[in-house]
Amino acid sequence: MVSFGGRGALDMKSMVAMEVMVIKLLKRNNVKPKGDVILAATADEEKGGEAGAGWLVRNHSEKVRADYVINEGGGLAIPINGKDIYTIQTAEKGILWFKVKAKGRPGHGSVPGAADNAILRMNKVVEKLGNHRSKISLVPTVKQFLSEIAKENKAAQQALSLLLQNPESADQILDQVAQKDKAMAEGVRAMLRMTIAPTIIHGGVKENIIPSECESVFDCRILPGQNPIDAFNEIKDLLKDVDLEKLEFEIVQANEPSESPMNTQLYEQIINVLKEFEPNCSVAPILLTGGTDSRFFRKMGSVCYGFQPMRSDLPYGEILKMTHGIDERISIENLVFGTSVLYNLIERFTT
Repeated sequence: MVSFGGRGALDMKSMVAMEVMVIKLLKRNNVKPKGDVILAATADEEKGGEAGAGWLVRNHSEKVRADYVINEGGGLAIPINGKDIYTIQTAEKGILWFKVKAKGRPGHGSVPGAADNAILRMNKVVEKLGNHRSKISLVPTVKQFLSEIAKENKAAQQALSLLLQNPESADQILDQVAQKDKAMAEGVRAMLRMTIAPTIIHGGVKENIIPSECESVFDCRILPGQNPIDAFNEIKDLLKDVDLEKLEFEIVQANEPSESPMNTQLYEQIINVLKEFEPNCSVAPILLTGGTDSRFFRKMGSVCYGFQPMRSDLPYGEILKMTHGIDERISIENLVFGTSVLYNLIERFTT
């Protein structure tokens, strides 16, 4: 299998290549769309998109305003029992990146009891937030995604059906699923609730000095229907027993979650085109636990779908692990497949 490789090959140079080729083919084949087909290639998405798509939407909205947007975040086939389930990203979590600074009192490292160690206080913060499991919430996209997976995966059918009937028991059910498929269990678990993960920690200035300050950064992701301010207040409430007066909080970046409807002509057309290329396949919406530039366009009123059509010609878990790695790669066959599906979709939908 011949591949195109290197960091960014999957996320998302390959999609840019597909989209550029689709535009060239529309022009080459003299396709006359009813409206405009816009290609917007922007930078900065990995850092939040404010200097890329966010800037474009704020300063030149007339150039990118569209009823429908196709972006990254979905399209990869999930192979189950010899059948492919292609995903369409219809929703994504919001971002709440925040910083906590723990205060203390310095002292000599040889007499720890005489000081107030900020690292020990931060340890309580990290433990409290890192182990917290927020309330379960089943958003429409996730409900539909789990229903489709349950139809095709007989091994997981009973567990997922129980989860859909009784979401409060999700953790117990997913703990059992994790014994056989940890990646799937944790992926679903992150779709069901707000998550909080410590990602950076700094503290201390010298080997023999008890530190008076320690600082940590947390990556919090919130579900559609939640908002960053309520999430931030919930987080502070969790820490009320950790000397709250000795903690300082700062929001690094906050973006609201977003979700697009599934009952649209474009969604139906995606299904139709996929089934022409692969008649036996299924299609399911998916919630992206990360974030994309789609949120900027959804806020403008666009229906946004993450859809980079790809067959799982490597083990599904291996493809997921490659993203952001030095060994990212995509097969030439998948580049051709993705371009062909997107071209047929755009040609039919716009003419």
